[in-house]
Amino acid sequence: MAGKRYTAEQIIGHLSQAEIPISEGKTVAEVVRELGVSEQTYYRWRKEYGGMEVDPLQCFLATFIRSRLHYLLC
Repeated sequence: MAGKRYTAEQIIGHLSQAEIPISEGKTVAEVVRELGVSEQTYYRWRKEYGGMEVDPLQCFLATFIRSRLHYLLC
């Protein structure tokens, strides 16, 4: 069964939505259930995208794409 694919902007939105209930005392398990993702996915997203906003994210994605293109062309 293939899972959903989320864009980076959607992931950042989910992470920011999750911060509020967690700071109010809800458990991570309750919050990720509401978001429709697993705890493992939440922690992976937080590790990769935590603290990012859309502007730094665009820089990160541009660098990543450039590096992949360089790898493919060499």
